[in-house]
Amino acid sequence: MQTISQYPLEYLSNEAQSLLARLVQIKPFSMTMPMVRGASVSDKAMREIIVLLEKGKTQLRENIYKFIDRINKAKKDRGNIQELQSDFTILKLRYNSILDQLDIFADVLSQRAEHEVGVWTSGLDVLAEDGLNILNGLVETPSLIVYLDRGHGAAIRRARTRLPGGDMNPVGVIQIPRERMVGSGIASSLIHEVGHQAASLLDMVSTLKKKLSEKARANPNQSAWRYFERWISEIIADVWATGHLGVASALGLMGVVTLPSYFQFRIDTKDPHPPPYVRVCLSCAFGKKFFPHTQWDKLSSLWKTFYPTHGLKAEDRSILDEIEKLTPAFIDLVIHHSTGEMKGTPLIDLFPLRKRQPADLQRLYRSWKNKQASLYDLPPSLVFAILGQAKSDLRIDAAEENHILTKLLRFWAFARN
Repeated sequence: MQTISQYPLEYLSNEAQSLLARLVQIKPFSMTMPMVRGASVSDKAMREIIVLLEKGKTQLRENIYKFIDRINKAKKDRGNIQELQSDFTILKLRYNSILDQLDIFADVLSQRAEHEVGVWTSGLDVLAEDGLNILNGLVETPSLIVYLDRGHGAAIRRARTRLPGGDMNPVGVIQIPRERMVGSGIASSLIHEVGHQAASLLDMVSTLKKKLSEKARANPNQSAWRYFERWISEIIADVWATGHLGVASALGLMGVVTLPSYFQFRIDTKDPHPPPYVRVCLSCAFGKKFFPHTQWDKLSSLWKTFYPTHGLKAEDRSILDEIEKLTPAFIDLVIHHSTGEMKGTPLIDLFPLRKRQPADLQRLYRSWKNKQASLYDLPPSLVFAILGQAKSDLRIDAAEENHILTKLLRFWAFARN
């Protein structure tokens, strides 16, 4: 122990008081976010975010007061200044982690003040949560909130994962590329990210990895099983989108991964994403299994026309040929997979496949065009499936699609709020 002079104590006391003053300035989002009601996130999501941040602030405030009491006590007693400085550093790190959490949600909520965009993203919240509705009765599903950002791809910060500072994230936060607004393609990106959340809730990735690893060990000469194991997290998310959106999922995916040929066939064993070429081919193969129709062959053929493989190295072509050969067996393994959370239900039986067959989507589109049915009465993911099918059939152009979806996003936002 060493005697502590007054100056270091006063310094640490002032720093702690400063931290306390800055903490008071962090107001709840309900008091700071300028948005119209129709652009807001769900009441449940807002409540969970506020509880998370207020709980963190309360705990930190109590710890700062305790630290100040220790400083005051140390002015009379003997203590270790390095220990006090170390403890203050921890308080400051915790304060910064709360700010990091605040910024994560502020990115979402502050965007809701943008004209039109705020309402659109609120409507997308409804679409995102519709992508989890098939899990009702199996697991408790979290709230999901959406925001737009620049960049090529989408991303999700899943609910029930760790935030900066170690707190559990109460809601799923989905980032969507701004360039996807507004068209049916945005549903493909969005429901793909929802698929990541669903796969986590159902423990699908780790259990499928185990099965695929067993396949790889039993068939050492078939390297495709190792690739499938590496890519399964992204493939499952694509399958989730396909099961909800039909051909709209593949069309949206093609829009995202239309890249120069060099990127199409590059197999990176450290990347969880399949090469774009393989990813689209798998999407079409799963789509054909779920929704038998010649459109999948046509779409797959179109993709292969855009990106022919005849110029590849023999080794790369051999890998692609093996992946294509084993795709049917891989699909059967995935769609019949179940976990404890799924209570014995195979993956294929979770999806609303009967209501989203191409003929049914075409019939619903005709009924709507003939004013015999309303899209407003249907689940959002089904609406995107209908419009995606119409787009595939060349029944709707981009301008009309944009106009319809803009109105629907507004409707879902205001109906929810």
